[in-house]
Amino acid sequence: MRTTPTILHLDMDAFYASAEQAAKPSLRGKAVVVGGLGVRGVVATASYEARVFGVHSAMPMAQARRLAPHAAYLVPRFELYRQVSEQVMGLLRALSPLVEPLSLDEAFVDLEAGGTAWDETSARLVAGKLRADIRTVTGLTGSVGLAASKMLAKIASEQAKPDGLVVIEPGSERALLGPMPVRTLPGVGPATGDQLRRAGITTVEEIAEAGEDELVRLVGRAHGHALYAMALAHDERPVVAEREAKSVSVEDTYEVDIHDRVRVAAEVRRLADRCVRRLRGAGRSGRTVVLKVRRYDFSTLTRSETLRGPTDDPSVVREAAARLLDAVDTTGGVRLLGVGVTGLADYTQEDLFAQAQAAAGELLAQEQAEDEGVREAAGEPVRPAERRWPAGHDVRHAQYGHGWVQGSGLGRVTVRFETPYSPPGRVRTFRTDDPALEPADPLPLVAGAPETAVPAEAARPAPGGTDA
Repeated sequence: MRTTPTILHLDMDAFYASAEQAAKPSLRGKAVVVGGLGVRGVVATASYEARVFGVHSAMPMAQARRLAPHAAYLVPRFELYRQVSEQVMGLLRALSPLVEPLSLDEAFVDLEAGGTAWDETSARLVAGKLRADIRTVTGLTGSVGLAASKMLAKIASEQAKPDGLVVIEPGSERALLGPMPVRTLPGVGPATGDQLRRAGITTVEEIAEAGEDELVRLVGRAHGHALYAMALAHDERPVVAEREAKSVSVEDTYEVDIHDRVRVAAEVRRLADRCVRRLRGAGRSGRTVVLKVRRYDFSTLTRSETLRGPTDDPSVVREAAARLLDAVDTTGGVRLLGVGVTGLADYTQEDLFAQAQAAAGELLAQEQAEDEGVREAAGEPVRPAERRWPAGHDVRHAQYGHGWVQGSGLGRVTVRFETPYSPPGRVRTFRTDDPALEPADPLPLVAGAPETAVPAEAARPAPGGTDA
């Protein structure tokens, strides 16, 4: 293990919620919760203002609403989060060729490999400039840990939250780790933690005192060796440069279990088309189609079919997913469905698969037609498809310009018209089918984009709209 704190761990602060606050002036300094808003939804991220009330990630959304009923509850906007993540990762790659992303908002960096830091003083300077650059480029904050190993750098960034910098100096590791709970160590989850607790081991120091042989007896040879080494602050894991994605997939969890086989099949086709759109967006094609089904009793089945060559043809993926569904019993009900493609390649084998005939708009029209077919088969009246307006997502009005959805229901959608660069904007309500209102792409979080303020027209009433 190295003797200088030149491994950096960055963890963006309450990333999704902070990005939403930066994008929505009216939410700055207020409680914001991002996640699934359905009956089975869970919290993805809560702002620090929401955490004061006990809201945290992975909490059921219903519980979060009870704890913080006044908070803003938003559906995630992954397009925005990916844009911000790419900016942050670009800053990290400017420091070193060895950047290991763990998620959109978290990564390790080997500063020594990049020649940007060689001792504690230079590492502190680099980390300080990085934090300032992140704030300048994205408007967000990140916490940074510096140490001589990945394990310790991650522990340091946790101690630095929010918006701080912590350095663990070589030689101080054992004293720091000793009183910490065993779950602090990588690889110690609930099951291993319970095993250690039953043996009277609750702290990292007690792991070290138990000895390697006892740990091997308790949790197995490989895990026992690794735990003992980490309890002694020994972590030789290198920072590994970013790996290419090995698969592309989409899935949906349903608020009410689906029992109708016709609708299950329609959902699988819809998911297959979404998966292909994502696949094409990444400029990839794939060879193996994967179907995931979680049934009423929480049992999860995965089925796959390998094609003769890579494809990005939606009809091919749909047909393969349908064949896989034929082999799955869904009579008891389905609560989750997913379609994925693995074995990714950078090309499509043209002689085996025809070019896709439908563009994204045509795919959407097909989804709506399939939904109508399902309703008709179920004996329900077929009505024009109502546009969906997820809370927090971007919209544009022909007169008022850019805004975001505060909520929708009963044929109405409420929009706040503001941008990341404007003062808090006004709220208006429209019919969900108002032709002047359209979904929009997220705006950059920092000024410099073409649109830098709410249009002056926002001060005038809109036809069909009401102030709130």
